[in-house]
Amino acid sequence: MNKEFRTIPTEPNYKAARTVSGAIEKHFAYQLSQATLMGLPKYASKPDKEIIASIIDVAFWASLRKEEGRSPKISIAFLQPQQSELPLIFEQRLSLSVDILTKLAPAVERSGIHLGVWEEDGECYIWGTTHTIPSFCFVLEVVEPGLLVVKHKRTDDFGKYANVAVLKGDEIKLVDPDSINLPDCPALLESLLGFTTKNSKNLPVNLHMQLAVSMRAHGHGGILLIVPSANNNWQKSIIDPISYAIEPPYAGLANLILESAKRDDIALWREELDDQIDHVAGLTAVDGATIINDRCELLAFGAKITRPHGSETVKEIMVTEPVIDSEAQVISPGQDGGTRHFAAAQFIYDQREAMALVASQDGRFTIFSWSPCDEIVHAHRVDTLLL
Repeated sequence: MNKEFRTIPTEPNYKAARTVSGAIEKHFAYQLSQATLMGLPKYASKPDKEIIASIIDVAFWASLRKEEGRSPKISIAFLQPQQSELPLIFEQRLSLSVDILTKLAPAVERSGIHLGVWEEDGECYIWGTTHTIPSFCFVLEVVEPGLLVVKHKRTDDFGKYANVAVLKGDEIKLVDPDSINLPDCPALLESLLGFTTKNSKNLPVNLHMQLAVSMRAHGHGGILLIVPSANNNWQKSIIDPISYAIEPPYAGLANLILESAKRDDIALWREELDDQIDHVAGLTAVDGATIINDRCELLAFGAKITRPHGSETVKEIMVTEPVIDSEAQVISPGQDGGTRHFAAAQFIYDQREAMALVASQDGRFTIFSWSPCDEIVHAHRVDTLLL
């Protein structure tokens, strides 16, 4: 390949790129070292903070440009061509520049396509595109103008990538790895965090994660209640009759879980799984709550939440976000959002074995669960992890 390309700037113009690059470098160094200790395949390369800052800087300014009237959506992966399968390699290396990224954006905006970037002698260049990347590979996604997400692929290759940092203009949110060590950390939050030290292999939990992603994506807002299969206590918190009750329970997702270990065609299985996830998540767009049990059987949608006879109204909740330097707040449910959030908080206050996922139309996403340590409804704001 021709080696004509531009030297990367030593001092990024986007101040946040310099501010966050050191912390991101440490994250990837830690993840790769943990992967080695755990005997996991180590294929990804660790970018240094100068490379990280340069990629973020160029991507940020490119995000503010438009090509044919459209803002760019780009995914940049830091790897060599030989670290991927069937890479598309350009005959000539291209400059990692704002102009090149803007021009290439329409060709790579579809999900699953990454622009491959590598460095040589301190200089970055674009070598081509790829659909496959190794675990813990540094990925920078341009979501919308001024909004960038640093992430990496999970070791189990299931579901969305694990987010590391979110940058929106001058605002920086670094995902806090210590959130996973909280005594009341739900398995779903653990799965969303995606750290190697406690990476969940629980398929139903990973399906809950995918349902959350799909719920947020449809943009209508909604509530998904996950209730125990061992009892029907949850029915005391639902107005009877339910407009759209399912009888017998719909087992499309549950059956695919049972088939997972037996299916030879994993690609087809995952395609069917994605269809079922979108099917169930789509029901949450209907007014009311969608209800599944812990076996992922669909029980109802459009259900109205109520306070059981003799129960108190939930008066306060604890709100946290798995972001470094974010502090827990105890507030009234009315301060957290609208009627969906209040209804979900009341449901969890009365049904403490359950969990509620709440999507807002503006993209905010909250997991409600009961905290036995603090004896309070715990609202985990996780939209930073779902971008």
